[in-house]
Amino acid sequence: MGTVDKRLSDAGLVLPTAASPIANYVPAVRTGNLLFISGQLPLKDGKVAFEGHVGNTLSIDQGVEAAKLCALNIIAQAKSALGGDLDKVMRVVKLTGFVACLPGFGQHPQVINGASDVMVQVFGDAGRHARAAVGAPSLPRNAAVEVEAVFEVA
Repeated sequence: MGTVDKRLSDAGLVLPTAASPIANYVPAVRTGNLLFISGQLPLKDGKVAFEGHVGNTLSIDQGVEAAKLCALNIIAQAKSALGGDLDKVMRVVKLTGFVACLPGFGQHPQVINGASDVMVQVFGDAGRHARAAVGAPSLPRNAAVEVEAVFEVA
């Protein structure tokens, strides 16, 4: 068991099976020492676990949980792309988080903190990253949150 896998285990976090793409794209692309992970939804057992608009049909706390689930799906995709070895992740470079919300909603950063917190919990200081958190009128499959990531890898 690698260092990152031990951190996951110690935190009681279980990675889902990496989801297959739902359209014409790949879940991850590696170029040089960068690994780009396509946007991940809050999928659990193959279904969107959090649907709707944060701040309207879902609470901010539910949005945070959706973002955490997106982060676990991102890590699962990275693990798959890296042949099962998450210790190849040298740094989480950037997260971009999208929050389905109505006009006037302003708590995007608080929601996406759910994903950011998971990255720091799992990767330690290497999990600290640049970030964008934005609102959207709708997301694929009526998901409440979508997060994409860029990793530096060995």
